[in-house]
Amino acid sequence: MNIVVIIKQTPDTETVIRLAPDNKRIVTSDIKWIINPYDEFAIEAALRLKEKHGGTVTVISFGAQRVVEALRTALAMGADDAVLIDDPQMRDADFLRVTRALVAAAKEKNPDIIFIGSRTVDYDQGQRGAILAEMLGWPHFALAISMESDGKDITIERPIEGGKVTLKAPLPVLVTFGGSHAVWNPRYASLPGIMKAKKKPLAVKKLTDLGLDPADFSPDKARIRITSLELPPQRKAGKIIDGGLDTSGKARELVKLLREEARVI
Repeated sequence: MNIVVIIKQTPDTETVIRLAPDNKRIVTSDIKWIINPYDEFAIEAALRLKEKHGGTVTVISFGAQRVVEALRTALAMGADDAVLIDDPQMRDADFLRVTRALVAAAKEKNPDIIFIGSRTVDYDQGQRGAILAEMLGWPHFALAISMESDGKDITIERPIEGGKVTLKAPLPVLVTFGGSHAVWNPRYASLPGIMKAKKKPLAVKKLTDLGLDPADFSPDKARIRITSLELPPQRKAGKIIDGGLDTSGKARELVKLLREEARVI
Protein backbone atom coordinates (compact mmCIF):
# COMPACT_ATOMS: atom_id res chain seq x y z
CA MET A 1 0.00 0.00 0.00
CA ASN A 2 1.47 3.34 -1.08
CA ILE A 3 0.58 6.07 1.38
CA VAL A 4 1.37 9.74 0.72
CA VAL A 5 1.20 12.34 3.46
CA ILE A 6 1.21 15.98 2.45
CA ILE A 7 2.54 18.31 5.12
CA LYS A 8 3.24 22.00 5.56
CA GLN A 9 5.82 23.76 7.68
CA THR A 10 4.16 26.46 9.80
CA PRO A 11 5.24 28.85 12.55
CA ASP A 12 5.20 27.40 16.05
CA THR A 13 1.90 28.31 17.73
CA GLU A 14 3.87 30.04 20.50
CA THR A 15 5.77 32.26 18.06
CA VAL A 16 5.23 36.01 18.36
CA ILE A 17 3.99 37.09 14.94
CA ARG A 18 5.17 40.40 13.50
CA LEU A 19 3.95 41.91 10.24
CA ALA A 20 6.32 42.99 7.48
CA PRO A 21 6.23 46.69 6.48
CA ASP A 22 3.97 45.96 3.48
CA ASN A 23 1.35 44.34 5.78
CA LYS A 24 1.01 41.52 3.27
CA ARG A 25 3.29 38.94 4.91
CA ILE A 26 4.87 38.16 8.24
CA VAL A 27 8.47 38.62 9.35
CA THR A 28 10.09 35.19 9.15
CA SER A 29 13.66 35.94 10.26
CA ASP A 30 13.16 34.91 13.89
CA ILE A 31 10.37 32.33 13.63
CA LYS A 32 10.57 28.81 15.00
CA TRP A 33 9.16 26.47 12.35
CA ILE A 34 7.32 23.20 13.01
CA ILE A 35 5.24 20.64 11.14
CA ASN A 36 1.65 21.84 11.04
CA PRO A 37 0.09 20.02 14.05
CA TYR A 38 -2.86 18.68 12.03
CA ASP A 39 -0.43 17.24 9.49
CA GLU A 40 1.31 15.45 12.37
CA PHE A 41 -1.98 13.62 12.96
CA ALA A 42 -1.91 12.57 9.30
CA ILE A 43 1.66 11.27 9.65
CA GLU A 44 0.72 9.25 12.73
CA ALA A 45 -2.34 7.75 11.01
CA ALA A 46 -0.21 6.80 7.99
CA LEU A 47 2.42 5.11 10.13
CA ARG A 48 -0.23 3.11 11.99
CA LEU A 49 -1.74 1.98 8.70
CA LYS A 50 1.69 0.96 7.42
CA GLU A 51 2.43 -0.98 10.61
CA LYS A 52 -0.82 -2.90 10.22
CA HIS A 53 -0.85 -3.56 6.49
CA GLY A 54 2.69 -2.88 5.26
CA GLY A 55 3.64 -0.59 2.40
CA THR A 56 5.48 2.71 2.24
CA VAL A 57 4.86 6.20 3.57
CA THR A 58 6.05 9.19 1.54
CA VAL A 59 5.87 12.73 2.91
CA ILE A 60 5.59 15.63 0.46
CA SER A 61 5.91 19.34 1.16
CA PHE A 62 6.79 22.61 -0.55
CA GLY A 63 8.80 25.71 0.25
CA ALA A 64 12.38 26.81 0.84
CA GLN A 65 15.23 24.61 2.05
CA ARG A 66 14.22 25.18 5.69
CA VAL A 67 11.30 22.80 5.03
CA VAL A 68 13.84 19.95 4.85
CA GLU A 69 13.87 20.03 8.66
CA ALA A 70 10.14 19.23 8.76
CA LEU A 71 10.55 16.42 6.24
CA ARG A 72 13.48 14.94 8.17
CA THR A 73 11.34 15.00 11.32
CA ALA A 74 8.64 13.02 9.50
CA LEU A 75 11.28 10.57 8.28
CA ALA A 76 12.58 10.20 11.84
CA MET A 77 9.04 9.39 12.97
CA GLY A 78 9.00 6.48 10.54
CA ALA A 79 8.20 7.68 7.01
CA ASP A 80 10.20 5.99 4.25
CA ASP A 81 11.02 8.81 1.86
CA ALA A 82 10.27 12.47 1.23
CA VAL A 83 9.81 14.98 -1.57
CA LEU A 84 10.32 18.75 -1.33
CA ILE A 85 9.02 21.04 -4.07
CA ASP A 86 11.42 23.98 -3.91
CA ASP A 87 10.95 26.40 -6.79
CA PRO A 88 11.36 30.20 -6.59
CA GLN A 89 8.36 30.61 -8.86
CA MET A 90 6.12 29.21 -6.12
CA ARG A 91 7.03 31.88 -3.55
CA ASP A 92 4.09 34.11 -4.47
CA ALA A 93 1.78 31.51 -5.98
CA ASP A 94 -1.70 31.20 -4.48
CA PHE A 95 -2.66 28.02 -2.61
CA LEU A 96 -4.67 26.77 -5.60
CA ARG A 97 -1.54 26.57 -7.75
CA VAL A 98 0.59 25.27 -4.90
CA THR A 99 -1.94 22.47 -4.52
CA ARG A 100 -1.62 21.71 -8.23
CA ALA A 101 2.11 21.17 -7.72
CA LEU A 102 1.44 18.93 -4.72
CA VAL A 103 -0.96 16.84 -6.82
CA ALA A 104 1.70 16.42 -9.51
CA ALA A 105 4.27 15.30 -6.93
CA ALA A 106 1.81 12.90 -5.30
CA LYS A 107 0.86 11.30 -8.62
CA GLU A 108 4.48 10.33 -9.20
CA LYS A 109 4.22 8.04 -6.15
CA ASN A 110 1.10 6.29 -7.49
CA PRO A 111 -0.56 6.43 -4.07
CA ASP A 112 -3.44 4.30 -2.83
CA ILE A 113 -4.24 6.80 -0.07
CA ILE A 114 -3.32 10.42 0.59
CA PHE A 115 -3.43 11.84 4.11
CA ILE A 116 -3.32 15.52 5.04
CA GLY A 117 -4.29 17.74 7.96
CA SER A 118 -7.72 19.28 7.64
CA ARG A 119 -6.31 22.78 8.20
CA THR A 120 -3.10 24.63 8.92
CA VAL A 121 -2.38 26.85 11.88
CA ASP A 122 -1.06 29.74 9.78
CA TYR A 123 -3.73 30.90 7.30
CA ASP A 124 -6.32 28.39 8.54
CA GLN A 125 -8.14 28.13 5.19
CA GLY A 126 -8.97 24.46 5.51
CA GLN A 127 -9.31 23.94 1.75
CA ARG A 128 -6.25 22.05 0.55
CA GLY A 129 -7.61 18.55 1.26
CA ALA A 130 -10.84 19.21 -0.62
CA ILE A 131 -8.98 20.78 -3.56
CA LEU A 132 -6.52 17.88 -3.72
CA ALA A 133 -9.37 15.37 -3.83
CA GLU A 134 -11.19 17.37 -6.52
CA MET A 135 -8.08 17.64 -8.70
CA LEU A 136 -7.45 13.91 -8.35
CA GLY A 137 -11.10 12.95 -8.80
CA TRP A 138 -10.96 10.96 -5.55
CA PRO A 139 -13.43 10.57 -2.67
CA HIS A 140 -12.71 13.01 0.16
CA PHE A 141 -13.10 11.77 3.74
CA ALA A 142 -12.76 14.62 6.22
CA LEU A 143 -11.87 14.67 9.92
CA ALA A 144 -11.32 10.95 10.43
CA ILE A 145 -11.25 9.76 14.05
CA SER A 146 -10.88 6.07 13.19
CA MET A 147 -9.82 4.18 10.08
CA GLU A 148 -9.74 0.62 8.76
CA SER A 149 -8.60 -0.70 5.39
CA ASP A 150 -8.32 -4.13 3.79
CA GLY A 151 -6.20 -2.84 0.93
CA LYS A 152 -9.19 -2.47 -1.38
CA ASP A 153 -11.61 -0.31 0.60
CA ILE A 154 -11.27 2.13 3.44
CA THR A 155 -13.75 2.79 6.24
CA ILE A 156 -13.54 5.80 8.53
CA GLU A 157 -15.56 7.33 11.32
CA ARG A 158 -15.89 11.08 11.58
CA PRO A 159 -17.69 13.25 14.15
CA ILE A 160 -21.01 14.92 13.46
CA GLU A 161 -23.21 16.99 15.75
CA GLY A 162 -24.22 14.75 18.62
CA GLY A 163 -22.54 11.59 17.32
CA LYS A 164 -20.43 10.15 14.52
CA VAL A 165 -20.92 8.81 11.01
CA THR A 166 -19.24 5.83 9.28
CA LEU A 167 -18.10 6.23 5.67
CA LYS A 168 -16.74 3.63 3.26
CA ALA A 169 -15.25 3.91 -0.23
CA PRO A 170 -12.95 1.97 -2.54
CA LEU A 171 -9.35 3.08 -2.83
CA PRO A 172 -7.89 5.48 -3.80
CA VAL A 173 -9.16 7.95 -1.19
CA LEU A 174 -7.99 11.21 0.35
CA VAL A 175 -8.44 11.49 4.13
CA THR A 176 -8.02 14.56 6.32
CA PHE A 177 -7.42 14.72 10.06
CA GLY A 178 -8.61 17.46 12.38
CA GLY A 179 -8.74 18.21 16.09
CA SER A 180 -8.30 14.63 17.25
CA HIS A 181 -5.09 14.80 19.27
CA ALA A 182 -6.32 12.13 21.69
CA VAL A 183 -6.93 9.73 18.79
CA TRP A 184 -3.93 10.41 16.55
CA ASN A 185 -1.44 11.41 19.24
CA PRO A 186 1.77 11.83 17.18
CA ARG A 187 4.75 9.75 18.22
CA TYR A 188 8.08 11.30 19.05
CA ALA A 189 11.06 10.75 16.79
CA SER A 190 13.42 8.32 18.56
CA LEU A 191 17.19 8.73 18.50
CA PRO A 192 17.59 5.68 16.21
CA GLY A 193 14.86 7.13 14.01
CA ILE A 194 16.68 10.47 13.81
CA MET A 195 19.90 8.71 12.80
CA LYS A 196 18.13 6.60 10.16
CA ALA A 197 16.35 9.67 8.78
CA LYS A 198 19.69 11.13 7.69
CA LYS A 199 20.12 8.27 5.20
CA LYS A 200 16.54 8.07 3.91
CA PRO A 201 15.89 9.45 0.40
CA LEU A 202 14.73 13.06 0.16
CA ALA A 203 14.18 14.35 -3.37
CA VAL A 204 14.09 18.06 -4.20
CA LYS A 205 11.96 18.91 -7.23
CA LYS A 206 11.43 21.95 -9.41
CA LEU A 207 8.17 22.65 -11.19
CA THR A 208 9.65 21.50 -14.48
CA ASP A 209 10.59 18.18 -12.86
CA LEU A 210 6.88 17.65 -12.24
CA GLY A 211 5.90 18.48 -15.82
CA LEU A 212 4.54 21.90 -14.84
CA ASP A 213 5.11 25.25 -16.52
CA PRO A 214 6.68 27.78 -14.09
CA ALA A 215 4.94 30.60 -15.96
CA ASP A 216 1.61 29.29 -14.67
CA PHE A 217 2.80 30.02 -11.12
CA SER A 218 3.65 33.70 -11.61
CA PRO A 219 1.96 36.19 -9.24
CA ASP A 220 -0.20 37.62 -12.02
CA LYS A 221 -1.81 34.20 -12.50
CA ALA A 222 -2.95 33.98 -8.87
CA ARG A 223 -6.71 33.82 -8.45
CA ILE A 224 -6.49 34.73 -4.77
CA ARG A 225 -4.24 37.49 -3.45
CA ILE A 226 -3.53 38.68 0.07
CA THR A 227 -4.33 42.39 0.10
CA SER A 228 -3.43 43.01 3.74
CA LEU A 229 -2.81 41.38 7.09
CA GLU A 230 -3.54 42.87 10.49
CA LEU A 231 -3.03 41.72 14.06
CA PRO A 232 -6.04 41.39 16.37
CA PRO A 233 -6.64 44.39 18.66
CA GLN A 234 -4.74 44.24 21.92
CA ARG A 235 -6.88 43.02 24.79
CA LYS A 236 -7.45 45.31 27.74
CA ALA A 237 -5.87 44.32 31.03
CA GLY A 238 -8.05 42.22 33.30
CA LYS A 239 -9.36 43.42 36.64
CA ILE A 240 -8.92 41.58 39.94
CA ILE A 241 -11.50 42.15 42.66
CA ASP A 242 -9.82 42.18 46.04
CA GLY A 243 -9.61 45.18 48.33
CA GLY A 244 -10.06 43.15 51.49
CA LEU A 245 -13.66 42.23 50.69
CA ASP A 246 -15.19 39.03 51.96
CA THR A 247 -16.70 36.51 49.56
CA SER A 248 -20.12 38.10 49.49
CA GLY A 249 -18.60 41.54 49.05
CA LYS A 250 -16.53 40.34 46.11
CA ALA A 251 -19.64 38.83 44.55
CA ARG A 252 -21.53 42.15 44.88
CA GLU A 253 -18.61 44.06 43.40
CA LEU A 254 -18.36 41.56 40.52
CA VAL A 255 -22.06 41.93 39.71
CA LYS A 256 -21.70 45.72 39.82
CA LEU A 257 -18.77 45.68 37.39
CA LEU A 258 -20.50 43.25 35.05
CA ARG A 259 -23.53 45.56 34.96
CA GLU A 260 -21.89 48.99 34.90
CA GLU A 261 -18.58 48.42 33.10
CA ALA A 262 -18.85 45.25 31.04
CA ARG A 263 -22.59 45.82 30.45
CA VAL A 264 -23.25 42.09 30.02
CA ILE A 265 -26.04 41.84 32.61
